[in-house]
Amino acid sequence: MNFTRNILLKNFSHSKKINLIKKNFQTIIRNPSEIIKSLKLNYEYSYSSQFLKKLNKNKCQINLIGIGGSVLGTKAIHSFLIHKIKKKITFIDNLNLSKKDISKKKNLNLIISKSGNTLETITNVNLHIKKKDKSVFITDNQNSYLRDLALKLKSEVIDHNNFIGGRYSVLSEVGMLPASLMGLSERKFKQFNNLLKNKNFIDHLCITVSNMIYFIKRKKYNSIIINYDEKSNDLFEWYKQLVAESLGKKNKGLFPIISTMPKDNHSVSQLYLDGPKNNFFTFFNVNENSPLKINKNLIFGNFQFLKKKKIEEILYSNKKALENIFFLKKIPFRSFQILRRNEETLGELFSFFILETILLGKMMKLNPFDQPAVELIKVENKKILLKN
Repeated sequence: MNFTRNILLKNFSHSKKINLIKKNFQTIIRNPSEIIKSLKLNYEYSYSSQFLKKLNKNKCQINLIGIGGSVLGTKAIHSFLIHKIKKKITFIDNLNLSKKDISKKKNLNLIISKSGNTLETITNVNLHIKKKDKSVFITDNQNSYLRDLALKLKSEVIDHNNFIGGRYSVLSEVGMLPASLMGLSERKFKQFNNLLKNKNFIDHLCITVSNMIYFIKRKKYNSIIINYDEKSNDLFEWYKQLVAESLGKKNKGLFPIISTMPKDNHSVSQLYLDGPKNNFFTFFNVNENSPLKINKNLIFGNFQFLKKKKIEEILYSNKKALENIFFLKKIPFRSFQILRRNEETLGELFSFFILETILLGKMMKLNPFDQPAVELIKVENKKILLKN
């Protein structure tokens, strides 16, 4: 079924009552939080169009320094739309014992941390930025280490929206400023207003949340992504944080697992098909028009059927075969087929997964916006470093 003009979605096969979920959805829309506002076309960024034009004149390599929600959304955009991106961008988003290979010339550094006190980001800023670089900081409008550092370096500071957590921030300043610098259209990502007019979208959203609640009640906690698109791996790294950090509370939650296909057919599909029945699945593929074909001169014998086949046909066949076996074995799954690889499609996916997560939190009686256990790690980490 057409989920949107860009996406086909075959949803979970059994539908439960969705009236309460629709009611919660309408409450979210009628009383929009800053997160919901950021999905809309009229969201006001904390930087001006003039500032963006000035920054766009900079021809330097872009280094994006951050971790977690400060960078995962932008990485998803970069990977999914790599064919449209002309500028070189390096992501410095983990602590490594060897320095990233970045340009020795003048760079444009985008440094993103909501709190401004993220230890790993502070460490990487210390290691990677140079005096001759231009640096732009995106952080909360409050006292913090990175805000003080920006003032010391006489760097530009963009206010991070105080009411949008990192994992929900991809369509705010955090994701849209770097997307614009990559030459993408931030307006095209903003599909939320159109989606609200789309009955199919709303029905599918409520049906999928209803089914997930049904699975959770039956102790199916593993949400496994069967991903057939290499350029979407970072999208699902973003999704993994969104789901795990939003819903993993009070001994509740979902465990998001990314399974890269078709190689995982040769490692874990046996477990998926004949192992414990505590999983539900999301299949994902993107229609491509790749010219890559099998070399017919090297095909013979029992594999004549491969002659003239495109690689994308073999990928799709692999996906369809696994779906058919899942169906026969009555293993619950939904299946996304992406028809167009563009900003609009990715904006629709971001909006869908954000709304899905918020609705799941409400149905599970959880606060989907905090992460109290993560804060414990930060405090303990600092305590250990202070001792040594």
